Amino acid sequence: MSTRSKTSATTRTKSTTSRRKSTKAPVPRTRKTASTAAKSGASQPTPAASKPSSSAAKATVVTDTTPTTTAPMMKKKELLNLVVERSGVRKKFAKPTVEAMMAVLGEAIAEGRDLNLPPMGKIKQQRTKEASNVRVTVAKIRQSKPESEAASDSGASGEEKPKPGVAEAAE
Repeated sequence: MSTRSKTSATTRTKSTTSRRKSTKAPVPRTRKTASTAAKSGASQPTPAASKPSSSAAKATVVTDTTPTTTAPMMKKKELLNLVVERSGVRKKFAKPTVEAMMAVLGEAIAEGRDLNLPPMGKIKQQRTKEASNVRVTVAKIRQSKPESEAASDSGASGEEKPKPGVAEAAE
């Protein structure tokens, strides 16, 4: 045998014996950053978090148990009556228009289209699920606040915005 083959054979036997002696798993030499700690889900408790501070706010118990109620569901008949009342049109003329509008909106939602209808708001579909005889659509509706609420919010910040189209009175 040559010297080279003897050296490699000796190295191989030493490396296998050194592996057998080691019972501990190798420890990775990487540092944990905030993003890797968040991904792994492991968080180290901080010394401040482990000790309760005396200046922490005390928990208060809410005793008001007023239930939150929603308005009753609006049906087609009620919608039609409100449209007739606000528009001043006869019911026999308003009914086909309201039914056609509801059909168009239903078709647009079935197609998966987002709707932008300014008085009503912007409707964005989140997900749709098909069942045997129904389609369930989950959507978000984003509405702008009425002018009375928007004015009270802007008045709270101290800024008063002039209304567009209204001229100031001359003295």
